[in-house]
Amino acid sequence: MSTQIGTYTNPIIPGFNPDPSIIRSGSSYFLVTSSFEYFPGIPIYHSTDLVKWRLVGHVLTRKSQLDVRTPEPGGGIWAATIREHKGRYYVMSTCYDRYRPQADDRVWPRGFYVWTDDIWKGEWSDPVYFDQVGFDQDLFWDDDGTVYLSTTYRMLKRTPCVPQIKDFAIHICTVDLPTGRCTSAPKLIRSSASGVAEGSHILKRGRYYYLFTAEGGTESGHCEWVSRSESGPFGPWELGPRNPLWRNGTGDEVQNTGHADFVVDESGNWWAVLLGVRPVNVGGQWKASVFGRETFLVPMAWEDDWPVINGGQKITLHSSGPGLYQLEQEVKWRDDFTEAALTLGWYRKNTPQRTDFSLSENPGNLRLWGGPYTLSVPTCPTLFLRKQTSHSATWETQLSFNPTTSNTEAGTVVWWNYLTYSSIGIRLSRTDPNKRILSLRPAEGEEVLLDLQTQDADVRLVIECGSRYRFGFVEVISGEEIGNVQWVGEVSNEAMTADPPVGAAFTGMMLGLYAFGELEGSLVPADFRYAEFR
Repeated sequence: MSTQIGTYTNPIIPGFNPDPSIIRSGSSYFLVTSSFEYFPGIPIYHSTDLVKWRLVGHVLTRKSQLDVRTPEPGGGIWAATIREHKGRYYVMSTCYDRYRPQADDRVWPRGFYVWTDDIWKGEWSDPVYFDQVGFDQDLFWDDDGTVYLSTTYRMLKRTPCVPQIKDFAIHICTVDLPTGRCTSAPKLIRSSASGVAEGSHILKRGRYYYLFTAEGGTESGHCEWVSRSESGPFGPWELGPRNPLWRNGTGDEVQNTGHADFVVDESGNWWAVLLGVRPVNVGGQWKASVFGRETFLVPMAWEDDWPVINGGQKITLHSSGPGLYQLEQEVKWRDDFTEAALTLGWYRKNTPQRTDFSLSENPGNLRLWGGPYTLSVPTCPTLFLRKQTSHSATWETQLSFNPTTSNTEAGTVVWWNYLTYSSIGIRLSRTDPNKRILSLRPAEGEEVLLDLQTQDADVRLVIECGSRYRFGFVEVISGEEIGNVQWVGEVSNEAMTADPPVGAAFTGMMLGLYAFGELEGSLVPADFRYAEFR
């Protein structure tokens, strides 16, 4: 760690962590991000200095809170907002069960909130659902105790234009918090010529109410706007003089920036957290980031009662602000599966419907009992994932798996979504039931099959992450490796970040461990000795 005070490096939370929302509670900062189709939902990060963040829990940890079954990529839990009011913590969000933007086919979900009086204990209430549909829910408590709910959904009166724009706009109503019922008709308070106004956050400073909105969509046109009102959350609203508040373009090192939320530190300094992506420049061309959308931090000031974010300048990887410092993000991580419960940071694809793993049946191992769904099925397979947070890293695990049928497999995977992934695993040969083989299923190209030398040895599986993903293995007998790592194949980052034909690529790359049967459960467990990034 550098001692150079006042400069810091973005993103502050690397890897798949979009749509950040933040509060300060005493000397602690808490920040939540979107989780989409993954369980548990809505990660909570904690910091005391805005630079060093630690995952401390999740908001949605029970099936009664989040039961997401077969969403398209990009479905599930969208942008959450965290707020504290009179000592109680609230998180509001929404869950998309159907999201097919290619056909303009979506079911507008009801929003909800959950609450807790002890954010450290991690026991959040079951959801209280709102009457109002939409996404990007925000609650604002006015001085008289009135609670306002703002949310985004399509305007009922469409904009007459060709081609037709999305007409996603901000609507607001008052709400009875205990029941979630609206107590006023929703009012349209912000639409955008771009067709998308979302990510609303309302705050009050002095005599003004401020409405912040993310506009232009979350892709290259993404930006942040502000309006203010002296009357209240229903408006009328006056647009800011310097909208958008900054603008990053398609030639910048950080792109797609927006969806900001705000916090005041103990010294009275204002800060904004926002999402951005870090594309990779290859031969003068920008390629998609494997991390998806990440969490960035920039300073904020006020001039003539208007916010100025990052001095109105573009968001960059290297920034400065009072009291901050340089922090080198940790790459190394290892789980030896010695705890009684899974360590924080493991995710399931969708809500699991039954327990299919054990940390106690074979102590010091993660034992997976493969379920009947392969990795290509849009439900919850026996799959445990972790977020990739560094460009250059090596992921590896050691696996003991001795299948008795050619219909089962266990291994490790680079995961974008159920339509795009690359896996390397152990199974039985379909032509010789007495021979174990290694199977590499790349996101592009043909499956690679290799014979293993033994029928019962452990196999160490290795994935190198960098300018591409490279897959290798080595057999292990009594702790001794049989030769060196044998490299089987590689997959380009471009192939791994393909846009899905249905849904949207709103998440980031993950790596994980899996076991499955093909329409049948595995009767033989897969034991993973450890998993690590290095």
